[in-house]
Amino acid sequence: MSFFDRARELAGGVSKEVILLVLLVVVIVLPIRFFIAQPFVVRGESMYPTFDDGDYLIVDELSYRLNEPVRGDVVVFRYPNDPAIFYIKRVIGLPGETVHIRRGEVSVTTVSGEEVTISEPYVVTEDATYSLERPLGSGQYFVMGDNRPHSSDSRAWGPLPEENIMGRAFVRLLPFEDAGVLPGSLEKMQ
Repeated sequence: MSFFDRARELAGGVSKEVILLVLLVVVIVLPIRFFIAQPFVVRGESMYPTFDDGDYLIVDELSYRLNEPVRGDVVVFRYPNDPAIFYIKRVIGLPGETVHIRRGEVSVTTVSGEEVTISEPYVVTEDATYSLERPLGSGQYFVMGDNRPHSSDSRAWGPLPEENIMGRAFVRLLPFEDAGVLPGSLEKMQ
């Protein structure tokens, strides 16, 4: 067997492996990337101290196809006034509820009529002179940043439509010292 015949034989084996690798990426990795989880980089200080500018997250896109967001979840979504922009905020009010902010204290009137004061250990500071009452319709959520003075959220632009929600913050990869699953979950803050 000549040198060139042997080279052709090796190249044929390598090209089959490359084709198989590309096929695996297309069949396994791309569906995960587009339908199950996506990377997200936090920009700005609206979620400080829970998240810092530059934190690298993996967003779980599957959970909200199976279940509804719950109060306290940290969600990534398309900004209602410009869907090309992505925001990260915390869910405060759920569909059918009414959100009340009275001099900085947040409460909700649930669908059953019960008024519940929201415990917010994650909030940096709130404007004690600010008040608002906002009823939510079907498929609408009220979201706010943890750093209230530096957050553009439902207080400014109104309820978040359910269809704009991309997913929840599932894993923080960077910075390494803060890496973990379900960053920003209320259970981890207590």
